[in-house]
Formats: sequence, C-alpha cells, structure tokens
Amino acid sequence: MKEKIKSLFKIPKTKYSTKDIYAWLWVAWKGNRKQAIINAAIGLSEVIISLSIVWAMQHAIDVSSHVKKGSIALAVITLGLLFLSNFGLNIASLWVRNLLGIKAQNKMQQQLLDRMLRSEWKGKDCHHSGDVLNRLEFDVTNVVTFLTETIPNSLSTLTLFIGAFIYLALMDWRLASTIVFMIPLFVLLSRIYVRQMRLLVSDVRISDSKVQSVLQESVQNRILIKTLEGDDFIINRLETTQSELRNKVIKKTKFSIFSSTILQFGFVLGYLFAFACAALRLYEGTLTFGGMTAFLQLVNKIQSPARQLMRLIPSFVSVLTAAERLIELEEVPLEKQGNSIELKAPCGIRLNNISYQFFDADTPVIKKLSFDFKPCSCTAILGETGAGKTTLTRMLLALLTPTEGSIELYNKKECLQLSPLMRTNFVYVPQGNTLMSGTIRENLELGKENATEEEIIYALKTSCADFVFDLPKGIDTVCSENGGGLSEGQAQRIAIARSLLRNKSIMIFDEATSALDPETEQQLLKNILTNHNKTIIFITHRLAVVDYCDQTLTIEKI
Repeated sequence: MKEKIKSLFKIPKTKYSTKDIYAWLWVAWKGNRKQAIINAAIGLSEVIISLSIVWAMQHAIDVSSHVKKGSIALAVITLGLLFLSNFGLNIASLWVRNLLGIKAQNKMQQQLLDRMLRSEWKGKDCHHSGDVLNRLEFDVTNVVTFLTETIPNSLSTLTLFIGAFIYLALMDWRLASTIVFMIPLFVLLSRIYVRQMRLLVSDVRISDSKVQSVLQESVQNRILIKTLEGDDFIINRLETTQSELRNKVIKKTKFSIFSSTILQFGFVLGYLFAFACAALRLYEGTLTFGGMTAFLQLVNKIQSPARQLMRLIPSFVSVLTAAERLIELEEVPLEKQGNSIELKAPCGIRLNNISYQFFDADTPVIKKLSFDFKPCSCTAILGETGAGKTTLTRMLLALLTPTEGSIELYNKKECLQLSPLMRTNFVYVPQGNTLMSGTIRENLELGKENATEEEIIYALKTSCADFVFDLPKGIDTVCSENGGGLSEGQAQRIAIARSLLRNKSIMIFDEATSALDPETEQQLLKNILTNHNKTIIFITHRLAVVDYCDQTLTIEKI
C-alpha cells in the first residue's frame, strides 16, 4: 500500500520544461488579450458585487432584528439590485465567452494549420493525421479556454479569496490567521499534484489520439474494410486502443479521487471549526445573528475560491499537456518564406548528380542522377515500383531537398537553384482521387480561384471532362469526400482540368491517366500535347503514354 502511494506521487520527466511552455503560452495569450481582459473585468465586478451582497444581507438581518437602525425596505431594495446586477454580469460573461471564445479558437487553429502547410516535409509524417486533428481540435480548445477564461477566472477567484479574507479578519483575526498558515501547505500539495497529473493527462491524451486515428482510418477506408471482410479485425483493433485509454483514465481518476478526498476532508474540518467559533461567539453575545450569517458566508467565500482554485489545477495540467502537444506541431522548421519566383516560360529543369536518402534509411533511394528536362519537352519517367519515381517527383516540386547534388530551374535568361519559392512554376496532378468535398466548381477553383466560365469550359473540354455539362447541376454538382458520386475516371479528369486552370510552365502528371480507358486516354494526351508550349513530365507505367513523349528517363532500383 505504501509503495502504491509513493508511485502516485512520483515526479515524472517531461519533454519540455515548464518555463518553455509558459513562454509559448505567453505568446499565444498576446493574440487573445481582448477577451481575457473583458472576462477579467467581468469577474472582478462579480467579486465586488458578491462581497457587497454579504454586507447587504448582514445589514438587512441586523436591521430586521433591531440590532441596527435603518429602513428594511431600503435594505431589501439594495439587496435586490445587487442580485440583478450579478444576474446581468452572468449574462455578459456567457455572451463574451461564447462569442469571442469561438473567434479565438478559430484564429489559433488557422495559425497552426497555416504553419503546418508552410513547414518542411521530410518524406514521412511525424504524426498520424487523426492525432493531428485531435490536437487541432481538443488541444486548441483547452489552450484557448485556459487563456481567455481560466486565467481571468483565477484572477477574480483570487480577488474574492483576498477580499473575503480581509473582511473575515476584521471580524475575527484569529480565524483568519489560521487560514494564512494553511496556504503554504496548499501550495506544496498543489505543486506535487500538478507535476504528477501532467504525466497522467498526457498519457490519456496520447491514447485518445490513437482511438481517434483508428476511427478516422476506419471511416475513410470503410469500403476497403467491407470488401476484405475486416469488420472484426478493425473492431478488435478499436477495442484494444479503447482498453488502453480506459486503463489510463482509471489510473488518472484514482489519483484524482485520492487527492480530492484529502482536500475535501480538510475543507469540511475547516468549515466545522469556523461554525464552532461563530456559534461560541453568538452564545457569548459577542456576535449578532446577522454577524454570524456574514461570518459563515465569508468562510464559504474563502473556501469556495479555494475549491475553485483546486478545480483549476486539472485545467492547468490539461493546458500544460495541450500546449506541449501543440509545440510539437511547431517543431518542424518552416520552408523558405518570401515572394514567389516565377520564371518566364518556357522553362526547363536540370538534375545535377542528385541523390536522396531518407533520414531513417541505410541506403539512398536515388543516387547520382543527372538529367535535363528541356523547355517544351515531353518526358516519360519510367521505373519499377520502389525505384524512386515518387521521391524524384517530390524533389522536382521542392517538397524534398536532395541530400547531394542540385536541381536547377532555367529559361533562356536565368538559371536558379530550385527552392519552395519556385513551386509557382509547376502544375502537379497526383495519382488517385484527389477531389475534395464540395462542388465541382469549388474543386476547379482550387487551381485558379478567379477562373472565368470560358477558362473552366476550356479546361474541362481539354481534359475530356465535358461530361460535367450533362450533369443536372453542371459544374455546381456537389461531390462528397474523395469525389464521391463520380467514377474514378471522371474524378481523375476533373483533377486534370483543375491543373490546366493553374496554367504554369511545367506540368507533372503522376499516373494521372491510370483510371482512363485507352480511347479517352489517347484523346486526352492529344489535347494536352497539341501546340503546347510547356515542359511536360509523365510518371507512368503505360506504354501508350510513352509513345507521346520525345524522351524517357528510366530510374533503376538501388
């Protein structure tokens, strides 16, 4: 039993220091000061009214019991106005919390997503997409709530504690002194509680992310799961991750119950002691009935903030964990930032003895490769599966940087080393279904936001996607996730039309015609290659595509 208690209070090691997390939270708070200040002002107003109610109630009781002279009607009216003021402040607080809270949450989510989209990519994701979504949703909510609500509430709670303490000290300095001596013990226990709970909450959040990852993948791939009859396998996998989450929640709950029970026991003893003191003074005649009512209310006003502060500790622990998880998303360095560099067409790309090796691999994927994609040329990149065609494509798009050698983008007048700022010169059509939920028009506008009707029609016809005009709602037809409602071939042609709207100097098609029948594929290739003034690159296995190219690059597997 003794060992179990020791293990509960064992201080864990964490990835980031508390100082680092405080610094990050301070920067995050700067963008949410408006709501925090308004909430703090409302909270402090509530404290003033709360203490005024104690005084007004004591005054009303003393007047009604003839201890003091005064008007009962005026005392009741004053008390009523204070209650109405408190009611109004509660409404204002709710309005600010909901209206400005969602605004602050949206802003932080936008900032984090924007950074993720602009950060470097090393070829492999550090976090599962379900885990990232969990962080962007729940961890952002925790941080925003802490910065805009918890901190202002803590300030008002602490003010109420101090105000009630001073009021109580004026009535009984001995009892107030007893409370002062209990504060260091409270601080010590809180510090131990925070450091242990931080690890427990972190474990729960990690397991929660795993559950969400399983759920997300299962929903995304439900057709595959059904065809493979993998229902039982997926449910068992979900049950395993849920059991892990449940066990960690149980461990966290045990610690929380153990800690809160000790504290609640202390609060009960404190209230009984205060009640006994008040009753004794009432018996001795040194305290009026109104004074006793105020006395007990003040003790409650001290204990209530103390309880609230204890309830804030789990929130504090949660925000430390949430901030730590969000800092991890910001660890990836940003790509080179600045104005886009667009070379005048036509452009070519030159590979100068490039190699690439993943950070966790023993051998390079591509080694000592040189090639010249000349301006206005049409090249087919061939190679067996795993030879490095996809890796080369990502280097051409400046998503990956060669570990050796260099890639140059050039035209007749300029020759520059490739960087993310030059991605504006490229159009990329990835393999598979890449449509997003929304209308066909919205998907096309991802290629060119302000595309005219004439440009959209031309792109659809060139990509053999004129079937769109026969749909009941035409280009305003709604597609579900991953182009649901369209065939693979239809979705692929719309994706090609989207790339044509981008209208850049270099076009890269990664198995972009794999879902098309031979006749449609030939017509599409003719449309794209007729009178073109672009550098076109096909990553393909299909000989029909190779026949339309004037040069080939074959990559051998290492």
